[in-house]
Amino acid sequence: MNLRTLKYFVAIADAGSLTSAAEAIAIAQPALSRQMHALEEEMGVPLLQRTARGVRLTQAGVTLYEAAQRMLDEAQRVKRQLAGPAETASRVVLGVSPTLSRVLVPGLFERCHRTLDEMRLTVREAFTPELLDMLEKGMLDMAIITSMGASAGRPLALHPLVGEPFALASPAAMKMDPIISLADLARLPLLMTTLHRTVVERQLQSMGVHLNIHSEIDSVDAIRELVHNGDWCTLMPVSVFKEPRSDAGITLTEVSGVQLNRQLMMATRIEATPRTAVAALREIVLAELARLNRMRVFNLSKNPARSK
Repeated sequence: MNLRTLKYFVAIADAGSLTSAAEAIAIAQPALSRQMHALEEEMGVPLLQRTARGVRLTQAGVTLYEAAQRMLDEAQRVKRQLAGPAETASRVVLGVSPTLSRVLVPGLFERCHRTLDEMRLTVREAFTPELLDMLEKGMLDMAIITSMGASAGRPLALHPLVGEPFALASPAAMKMDPIISLADLARLPLLMTTLHRTVVERQLQSMGVHLNIHSEIDSVDAIRELVHNGDWCTLMPVSVFKEPRSDAGITLTEVSGVQLNRQLMMATRIEATPRTAVAALREIVLAELARLNRMRVFNLSKNPARSK
């Protein structure tokens, strides 16, 4: 067993299938399968349960998955220490969308604290257009943005991360059904940010559907509070209303007849020699997003009870 094999195993667990993992880590699927068979033989127990829809972890696999994440984090921490004081003392500035920061930043910060002792992570929160401007001007080293506000022609590298649907968020007292039609949605008075309104209406334009926007409020936190208070609804990416502590007072409703979604992306400047600290942060961001994806934070189903 070596670190590369553990990294492959974690990638399979996060992706939920050998095919998706092979694409994510750029390795041929037969070679990946051989690596996993060899790992199971070495461990002496089955780690993966093959199903028609992919793979699931066995109980032994869950144990190894948790241990593997700790070992990979520790390996990254040691690697940074060996790079020398000049590298490990780096300050890295990350920009994050306000719809994503509350679910991404806490776990990301803890991972950086555990594995990169001397790196100082600074986080700036803004909507995608402003984040891209800040990144171009050198005010950020990296930004987690959405495809909604990304524009072509910028000297930036964009790396797709995960897709995420929009859902109708309403107070539980309103007793919304799990699915709502476009016609019923159009009759509801909504609170939305300007950016979210733009992207949703763009997707609905060809269908001749017009939303009933009561007010535009460019504060995600303010809209969350108003929905929690029990009188308002909003259309938001599903992660906005998900957190480790369950949002029991909120109902997330799927909109039928259309796929309202956004794509999360990592943006960096195109540089001949990227800073080591930025490369290290990239790996940590990918690991934390994979964990959140595994917890189903980015889809309409409920989070599993176990989280780490």
